[in-house]
Amino acid sequence: MNRRAALLGLLLLAGLGGTFAWVQRSEADRGPAPVEAPLSPVGVGALGRVEPMSRIRKLNQPGGMAVTRLGRLLVAEGDRVEAGQLLAEFDDAPQKDAAAAQAEAQVRQARTALERIRAAGRPEEIAAQRARIEALRFAEGSARRDAERAEALVPSGAGGAAVAERARFAAARAAAERAEAEATLQRLLVPRPEDLAVAEAELAMAEAGLAKARADAALARVVAPIDGTILKLYARPGDQVGSDGLLEMADLTRLDVVADVYETDIPRLRPGAPAEVVVPGDARRYPAELRDIGWLVRRTTQAGTDPVAAVDARTVEVRLTLSPEGRAALERRTNMQVQVSIRP
Repeated sequence: MNRRAALLGLLLLAGLGGTFAWVQRSEADRGPAPVEAPLSPVGVGALGRVEPMSRIRKLNQPGGMAVTRLGRLLVAEGDRVEAGQLLAEFDDAPQKDAAAAQAEAQVRQARTALERIRAAGRPEEIAAQRARIEALRFAEGSARRDAERAEALVPSGAGGAAVAERARFAAARAAAERAEAEATLQRLLVPRPEDLAVAEAELAMAEAGLAKARADAALARVVAPIDGTILKLYARPGDQVGSDGLLEMADLTRLDVVADVYETDIPRLRPGAPAEVVVPGDARRYPAELRDIGWLVRRTTQAGTDPVAAVDARTVEVRLTLSPEGRAALERRTNMQVQVSIRP
């Protein structure tokens, strides 16, 4: 009995030792526990479109609601123009030019009148007026003496009352003529303030009319707001400009790619981040650089048949500057859809 118990004890110890050895070998085979590595930054992908950095400028008739036919078109599609260059004229341009010329003549007339009032009299006019005053002064003195003599003869009966009355009238008339001549001399020497005020107001009114006439004449013409290229013409001479405008132009020397990035991806973007632009049908990838991140989150509704497509998504517009080789390749592909990959 004791021998059997001792044998069972030895077998139990041997089993436990084997089990412990198998556990040790299994742990050794598995090796050390893996350490979780940090997640690497993830780039951002989006759809975009090619757009000039200057944006596409749509030029229309400057007259607003006025309906006028196009008279002259001085450019064609693909022409390069400079800022301020005349692009088109409407039919009412000659009429408005004539109104501006008439307004210029009125300004010259008003300015001449003001200068004449400011200058007062010429030296020869002033000298002649002073001589006239002197002559009138002598005539007044003579008439006054005649009146005094006639008055003295009335009491003695040697002279009549009627003669004395005519003499007094002649003296008074001579005094009035002399006073009028002196007032004229004063106007020749110093202009009246009220005359100056009236002349200055007339000049200001004429200048305002000229400014309006020139503005109206400018509305009959279309000039280039920037240096650029004519992309599309929507009207020809003899046509009335419609809702599409007259033409579209842009500066194609620097191109952007405008992409709509989901608002949740914005934290992974930074200005200056490198990017690649993939053009459909082109095996090359054009480098670009993230230049600007928009300030407005927009709601973009995507209409399509894909059941898992993002509907009513919220995106932010970002702009990427294309490299020179990308600009050369996409110069004539404004508004083309491309794929953008922005690296972290």
